[in-house]
Amino acid sequence: MRHRHGLRKLNRTSSHRLAMLRNMTVSLLRHEMIHTTLPKAKELRRVVEPILTLGKRPTLANRRLAFNRLRDRGIVTKLFAELGPRYAKRNGGYLRILKHGFRKGDNAPMAVVELLDRPEVQAQPEEKAPKA
Repeated sequence: MRHRHGLRKLNRTSSHRLAMLRNMTVSLLRHEMIHTTLPKAKELRRVVEPILTLGKRPTLANRRLAFNRLRDRGIVTKLFAELGPRYAKRNGGYLRILKHGFRKGDNAPMAVVELLDRPEVQAQPEEKAPKA
């Protein structure tokens, strides 16, 4: 039985695991999409979703809690200015985890983690010069 065995250790010490998940959270909030292994992605969901829930209510206490967990002022500002209002009407489920094949070296299952309701980036159509 695996009662009360809640988290994946990911073959790391606790300090390394917390630092890795903090870095991955900051990267995900900055770029809104990252590539990682599937177990890391599933564990990342447990870290990111409560932080996005904090961003929905812009109080000083929530800003301090977010800064304590992220340690990046720019990302905390983005969290409360852009991401919080974007997810104000959504009750959880802010991430999408898509399986993305296997890594070439060790055949580890890979995943794409992205935030839902991302604004689409419009590609600039390039005009080709007429051939003379």
